[in-house]
Amino acid sequence: MSERPEDSRAARPDATPQQYDGAAGPSAPDRSQWRIRSFSLRGSRLGARHEETVARHPELFVPLAPGPQATTVALDARCDLGQVFGREAPLAVEIGPGSGEHGVSFAQRHPEYNVLLVEAWAPGAARCVASILRAGVTDVRVLEADAAQALPVLFGLECAGLVRGEDVTACGPARSTAHPNAANPRAEQVWTFFPDPWRKARHHKRRLVAAPFATVVAGMLREGGAWRLATDWDNYAWQMRDVVESSPYFTNPHAGERPDPADPTPERGGFAPRWEERVLTRFEERGIAAGRTIHDVLALRA
Repeated sequence: MSERPEDSRAARPDATPQQYDGAAGPSAPDRSQWRIRSFSLRGSRLGARHEETVARHPELFVPLAPGPQATTVALDARCDLGQVFGREAPLAVEIGPGSGEHGVSFAQRHPEYNVLLVEAWAPGAARCVASILRAGVTDVRVLEADAAQALPVLFGLECAGLVRGEDVTACGPARSTAHPNAANPRAEQVWTFFPDPWRKARHHKRRLVAAPFATVVAGMLREGGAWRLATDWDNYAWQMRDVVESSPYFTNPHAGERPDPADPTPERGGFAPRWEERVLTRFEERGIAAGRTIHDVLALRA
C-alpha cells in the first residue's frame, strides 16, 4: 500500500548484531538503533464503527504480546497457530493485505486453507476484520504488527530480534529450537502484493522486498512453498526479481521469461504470468489507470 515516509533514520552500524529482549525499559533499543521500517503509520484513529467491530471480535486477531516499539511484538511472545485457527490446515500468509480483499476471497474459494493477514496499520487491520465478517469466512485471522519484525517471532526463527538487515541475512532462515513458536507450521504460500514502492531513490532502502526479508520468508515457507509478489513500479519489479534470483533459498521458475524492454538488462526477464487467483484490488487498479505495467514474480522455496 502507498504510505508517506515518516522516519528516515537508519539503524546504528554497531560492530555486533543488535537484539532486544521484547520488554520495554532499559533493555529496549532506542529509536536510533531500530532498523529501517518499510512502512509509515498515517494515523491510528479507527472511527467508532471500526472500533466497535474490532472490540467485538478479538478472536479474529493473532494474540502476540506487544514489544517495546509501536507495531512490534515481544521476542518471547507465545502463539500456537493451531489454537488460533482452531484447526491444523495448510497456511497462506499475506503481508500488506490492504482491506483483505485478496486473502478473504482466497479463503472463500479455498476453505481448506488457513489464511493469515499481516497488517501494521490499525485502520487497515480493522478493515480486514470487517471484510472477514462481511464474507462470513471462518479461517482468516489478522496479525496487527510489522511483518518484518513479528513474523520471525511467530515462526520461531533464529533471526528474531536482529536489528540490521545484514545480520538477518547472515543469520539465515533456520528456526530456533529454543523458541516457543518454532513448532508452528510452515506456510504453503506467502503473498506480497503491491507493497509500498518508496518511489524516491533515497528511500529505496526502505523497500520491504530485499535480501533480509527474503530470508524471513524462506524461514516461514515449507520446502517447495511459493512466495508470490506483484508490483506496478518497474524498478521495484526488477529489484524483486533480483532479490529472488540472488537468494540461495529460492528458485525462479520463470527465469528468462517475459523480458521487459524497460529493464536495464532487458534480456533477463524473470517475470511470471499474472496469477489467476490474485484478486484485482484498488492498488492494482490505480497502477493500471496510471498506465503502469504490472509485474508478477514467483519464488519457490528451494
